Order: sequence, then C-alpha cells, then structure tokens
Amino acid sequence: MIEDRFVVFDSLWVRVEPQLPGKASDSGVTAQNNRLFLEAVFWRVRTGSPWRDLPPHFGNWNSQFRRFRRWAKSGVFESLFKAMSGDPGLEYALIDGTIVQVHQKASGAKGGLKLMPLDVAEAG
Repeated sequence: MIEDRFVVFDSLWVRVEPQLPGKASDSGVTAQNNRLFLEAVFWRVRTGSPWRDLPPHFGNWNSQFRRFRRWAKSGVFESLFKAMSGDPGLEYALIDGTIVQVHQKASGAKGGLKLMPLDVAEAG
C-alpha cells in the first residue's frame, strides 16, 4: 500500500475522526479503520472508478460499498461536510466543471456544432 498517496494526513485526521460514527464511545459496533475507509472513498472520487475496481488494500469492495451507503443514508457525509466547511485541506478532493477537461469531440469540434437554431430551421 502506498501511504504517501493518501489524502487524509494526520493533521486532518485529528479534526475528522471525532465527527465519524463507530467510535468506542458510540453505541453499537466499533468501526474498523474509518481512516482507511475514507481513503477508499476519496480514491473512488478521484478516479471515478466503480466500487468493484477498488484496490484490494482498501478491503473488500462490497463491504466498503455497503458502509458508504449506510453513511450516505444516515447523513454522515453531510455532517462531515458541514463540520469541515472552509477547510482548505480538502479543496482538491472535490471535483467540479472548472477542473474537468472535455474531449474535443464533446464540444462539437471537427465540423462545428451540428444543431441549427430553431429560427434558421423554420426559415429554410
């Protein structure tokens, strides 16, 4: 496992850990390695790969997927986002249209846009 490539550094983990379920002080089962699970989630977000392609060092992909669904349904990610809002340490983990490149064919290259405006189609 290449721990140099991890996203959740010690300084960030100290802030994130108290926000996550499965602590010894919580009722129910104590979670196994929340930090590795978060790394798996960040890996999937970064790569855009399906859960089935999760590298084995993150654990069983189906277990990680089921845990992800449980956390998503119970609002863990929303509360984590609210707690960590404004933290510049995670800004690169989020992807939006300003940093995603589009393939040239997706923008109508080579021949331009094939759709005609409605008023031109009606006049012709």
